[in-house]
Amino acid sequence: MAYQVLTDSDVLRLTRMKPVIEAIERVFREQANATLVSPPRFQLETENGNLVFTAGAATETEKVIGFRVYDTYSNDHSGHEQLVSVFDSVTGVFKGVIIGNLLGALRTGAIGGAAINAMSRSDAEQLAIIGTGIQARTQLEAAIAIRDIKRVMVYSRNDNNRKKFAEEMSEKLDMDVISMDSPQKCVEKADIIICATNSRSPVIDADWLKPGVHINTVGPKSMNGHELPIEVAGKSSVITTDSLEQLRAYSTPHFLTNTPYEQNIVQLSDIITGKTLGRTSISDVTLFCSVGLSGTEVVVAHEIMKMA
Repeated sequence: MAYQVLTDSDVLRLTRMKPVIEAIERVFREQANATLVSPPRFQLETENGNLVFTAGAATETEKVIGFRVYDTYSNDHSGHEQLVSVFDSVTGVFKGVIIGNLLGALRTGAIGGAAINAMSRSDAEQLAIIGTGIQARTQLEAAIAIRDIKRVMVYSRNDNNRKKFAEEMSEKLDMDVISMDSPQKCVEKADIIICATNSRSPVIDADWLKPGVHINTVGPKSMNGHELPIEVAGKSSVITTDSLEQLRAYSTPHFLTNTPYEQNIVQLSDIITGKTLGRTSISDVTLFCSVGLSGTEVVVAHEIMKMA
């Protein structure tokens, strides 16, 4: 049986966000049904840098097993790539490999889309993004695929970056993406907020949030640095993550560890399967903390292979 070898150009050409989000939602159902094997990530450490592995298997509906590997070397040599290998979980037959950095961001965006689908108000129309990197782009694409967004606002500290992001995403999505000159102006009227930065200090203030807003955070979330203030958790009626096991496995504790809000964190799979409500009223503030659910990369890679 032939296997596939795909790269970033194939991922860019083939991928449609809605089917990828639907695949991610199936993974969360497998997680709830205990048919997903998703151990915490592990590393091969050297003095120059590490190789980081995430491995997983979705054995019920997806029937795939595999791994992703990427490096943390800090040099600027060309050739730093991620690799995702996919096997059949029933037979062990190799299905293929995707090489490149787009798939990881696509998968994280789709997880964010699943959270927005499960937790944000169904009538959400205004979306704010803090950050302009690749994660901000895929999170925005996922949100647009899930909700009928009428207005998108973006802020980053770098004026050129946010204007470039607004121009490029306006053209790609065929809608107005507006560059804002302050984070407060960006988020204060938003129904959905996406925080996708590398900031080690809070990028928004909890007092800026309007009732009913949903927040996705995909940037730093450790005790040593976090892009959201802890007060946002205090305002949140529902707090979720994609993997409690991974959240508890980090060497540096999650920013909500040992706070009054730690015990309130539930898995997104419980909401997607109806075990827990994503919100109890239209005025609830809700928060999703993405930490990375192992196995999702493999399922997304397989979905792209099916599109090919």
